[in-house]
Amino acid sequence: MAALLATGLSYSAPATSAPDDDALTQALDNILADSRLNGGLASVTVADAASGETLYERAPDVRLMPASNTKLPTSAAAMAVLGPDYTWDTDVLATGKRSGGTLEGDLYLRGTGDPTLLAEDLDALAQKVAAEGITRVSGRLVADDTRFDAVRLGDSWAADDESAYYEPQISALTLNADTDYDNGNVVIETSPGKQAGDAAAVKMTPANRYVKVVNRAKTVGKDEPSTLGVERNHGTNTIVVSGNIPQKADTDKQWIAVWEPTGYAASVFRDKLAAHGIKVAGGTRLGEAVPDGADKLATHGSMSLARVLTPFMKLSNNGHAEVLAKTMGYEAEKSGSWGAGLKAIGGWLKGDAGVDTGTLRQADGSGLSRKNNVPSGQFAKLLHHAQQEPWFKEWYDALPVACNSDRMVGGTLRSRMCGTPAAGNVHAKTGSLTGASALSGYVTAADGKKLIFSVVLNNYLASSVKDIEDKIAVVLASYREGAETIKEPSLTRKAAPPADLECAWQKPRSC
Repeated sequence: MAALLATGLSYSAPATSAPDDDALTQALDNILADSRLNGGLASVTVADAASGETLYERAPDVRLMPASNTKLPTSAAAMAVLGPDYTWDTDVLATGKRSGGTLEGDLYLRGTGDPTLLAEDLDALAQKVAAEGITRVSGRLVADDTRFDAVRLGDSWAADDESAYYEPQISALTLNADTDYDNGNVVIETSPGKQAGDAAAVKMTPANRYVKVVNRAKTVGKDEPSTLGVERNHGTNTIVVSGNIPQKADTDKQWIAVWEPTGYAASVFRDKLAAHGIKVAGGTRLGEAVPDGADKLATHGSMSLARVLTPFMKLSNNGHAEVLAKTMGYEAEKSGSWGAGLKAIGGWLKGDAGVDTGTLRQADGSGLSRKNNVPSGQFAKLLHHAQQEPWFKEWYDALPVACNSDRMVGGTLRSRMCGTPAAGNVHAKTGSLTGASALSGYVTAADGKKLIFSVVLNNYLASSVKDIEDKIAVVLASYREGAETIKEPSLTRKAAPPADLECAWQKPRSC
């Protein structure tokens, strides 16, 4: 323990600040002296946004697990490597000849990684195929997801979260259930029957035959507790709905990640073809590339990367982060893999952003991996450099905004720092895993100075330390250079944020 204290890895370690910022040093030191952090680790950096000059630091070089703050380098690199106008196409192609309304060959659905593809987009593609006069396909429906490799889950992702919608399998051909764009998921809605003893009513969106729902849930009296559970069996697409749901209870909605999202998209597309009068005689084949010379029948273009940033960053969408990583790998190295993608991210961080990549480890795009290790000082360098980029405004606007109740503005900060100078002021990325919490971004001080800050907290045992991050942000929003004292803020909120997951991942509960 003595060695730990000597290296500055505990919260009793001295901070260093500019000589005339004693009030800021004292205020932040007091906040970090919170007993919930005893035995834990912190890396904290505050800097002038214009000059990059450090105003406060606490173990800025100590590598800690940043959780979803990992999305900061991923998103910034994507804007630089791919460009704000980058889009993904989903194509329908055909091989063979046509004989009347029959295609004597195979029909291909090719994905390139669109993280925002909806069932209605597949329906529009099917309609375009029907407009070509095709009513029958003699061959197979082939789903081409070969833009990315076949590795579906990231390095050291939690096995017990396999069916959780925030840990989706990653494919170049994937589908979303709604406009939160949680790729590779279905939504299961459960509501009570008409009277006690009836089976619960269950609905799946989008409707499909790829995922099987087993309904074992029962309706119970209105005063009885809910014991409803929704879980996908490991290695299958069988979702079991079990337990009790009280009469007059609100509809319960659960987002569930599917097993093998390529097959999910292909299955929904086959149904859409049938709905438009097109019968595919053969079976479905996954993971086979479109051969050279195939005829393109229809295409759907995604929204731009700049637009994707909003649901991605505001709601801390893990699937988007990993799609971006693999897309960067494909564009930079012609390999849609995590290895190639992380190489592209690291190359931009080191070459353009001035981040010392030798001091950090990035193991995935989203921050789900507990192998990610980044010091606050390097986050601060990234935040400082990003301001110089032509895409900065779009990236900055995509960050969650403190106490803005609109989900697509406030995001994971929408219920935090309300009634303080930080409300509507702080633009920052949150991060949450068990024992890891982070907040990094921008704030305007009371004297008008723009500040950069990064707070990464690890190895605490408390249920939550979010208010510690919030207090730091509020102090910075209250800061005036040369002030003699800065009062530690007192924060109130309706409910404490979840301790181990991003609040946006706790659907349908709000932050």
